[in-house]
Amino acid sequence: MKKLRKASSILLCLTVSASLLAACGSNGDGGSSSAAGSAAEGVKKEGFPIVDKPLTLKVMSQDAGVADWNKMPVLQEMEKLTGIHLEYQLSPIDSFETKKNLVFASGDLPDIFYAADLKPAEQVTYGSQGVLIPLEKYIDEGYAPNIKKIFDEHPDIRKSFTTPDGHIYALPNIDLSAVWYRSPMWYNGKFLKALNVTELPKTTDELYTLLKRFKDEDPNGNGKKDEIPLTSVKLDDLRMYFLGFWGIYDEVIYADKDGKVHYTPQEEGYKGYLTFMNKLWKEDLLDHETFSQTPDQKKAKGQNNQIGVFNDYFPYFTLGGEPSSDNPLMTPVASEIPGTPVYGKHPGISANGTFAITSKDSNPEATMRWIDYQYGYDGATLFSQGPENTLWKYKDKEAHEKEWLPVPGGGDREEYRGTLTPNYGILAPGMNSAELTKGLKSDFDRFIDKENAEKLTPIGKTPFPNVYLTNEEQTEATALLSDLNTYVKQMEAKFVTGQEPLSNWDKYVAQIKKMGGDRIAELYQGAYDRWNSGK
Repeated sequence: MKKLRKASSILLCLTVSASLLAACGSNGDGGSSSAAGSAAEGVKKEGFPIVDKPLTLKVMSQDAGVADWNKMPVLQEMEKLTGIHLEYQLSPIDSFETKKNLVFASGDLPDIFYAADLKPAEQVTYGSQGVLIPLEKYIDEGYAPNIKKIFDEHPDIRKSFTTPDGHIYALPNIDLSAVWYRSPMWYNGKFLKALNVTELPKTTDELYTLLKRFKDEDPNGNGKKDEIPLTSVKLDDLRMYFLGFWGIYDEVIYADKDGKVHYTPQEEGYKGYLTFMNKLWKEDLLDHETFSQTPDQKKAKGQNNQIGVFNDYFPYFTLGGEPSSDNPLMTPVASEIPGTPVYGKHPGISANGTFAITSKDSNPEATMRWIDYQYGYDGATLFSQGPENTLWKYKDKEAHEKEWLPVPGGGDREEYRGTLTPNYGILAPGMNSAELTKGLKSDFDRFIDKENAEKLTPIGKTPFPNVYLTNEEQTEATALLSDLNTYVKQMEAKFVTGQEPLSNWDKYVAQIKKMGGDRIAELYQGAYDRWNSGK
């Protein structure tokens, strides 16, 4: 868990471009108080503090369990800056979803949901019921200048969080410079070096050949045939990456270049993926513990230098050791399908809502000003890196160039950062851009940027957008997908392991269609068409 939390925060620093910079300037961040022009009594549209009189808001959030939020310097700094005091209703990450559902059911609501992972269906349901309030009014009336600037310059973001009734009930995490949507695949550099591999595979046939070499030529040099060419945990960690070899960039729903929506598990490209995985399984090139092992068991094999190709945020999380450029990012490979490979890149926004205001909030104007700060440079810096002169300082403030300071008391910087800010191990509201990390990147960070730029960005496709179904459509889709997801997962394992021959593909597709695969595509086609039209 510790490494996963670390990965989620380090990943925010992996950027290829500063495309969001123009949208995330310091408009509205200002540190000095100025005259307020507000329709809400006692709430300033500009400057700090936000309110004339102290205001207390109740916040419900996930908690990584690293530190007491009441003592976090970032939140203490925000209270001094804004005049808004927060009372926290926190739940561990693993149990937050259950606690959130209980809160909605009981009606005992907080004022704010923070890092709440509000799914599109929850936004539609609780927004239409009046439990979550519409936010667009406060954004457009000047209480969220940073958010409005982003929405104006990137209208697709606004579309992607506008529900069918025309309202915005939740805000995303925004990072238009991110590349990874899921953690990518890596090669074990020691294996490549032992076999004198100087050019990485570019096709599925070449990948197959290299995996065979990993199995047969003792690249770990221990004289035993204990190498595992490719490993996984239930295929969940590699599925999206490998589907790209057959031109599919999303595991469930994707749209082709003509705007036609497809349900992935019934498409021919999905059959190609299953066929290849079955071939690897039959020849012991895919780990035969794939469907039973845990992530920790996979990592143990990596640290024993048994794995050739694997998935993780960073290779040293699996292989051990320190960050280095020794283990290259896996180049997605082409199949027999023209136009491949493709890579489902990060969509630039979180698929689910990270922030919402409830009907219990007596001062939504002030609340919007509070959250808007995190969508500008100064607020994003505070929440992502902590207060100035704690872990970092400016080398050139005007140019936004920073440098790291020694960790107080020594130890790991990321773990210490988790004691400063709530934005650690959870997907929190706000924004990230290359501008935030100027001067802070290590050699390893730059290696990752180079790998992304060369191998993933040129073939990247934005995943299916964050679209909304109506309540009636969502009810139908949820019921259909509940059964479909179970069936698809079971059949994937059977096809890959050979329990079900791929000669039964047509029978499988017929069953998918009988269970509603075409209807799922139809429902999301309608939502996608509404999204495209801006309705």
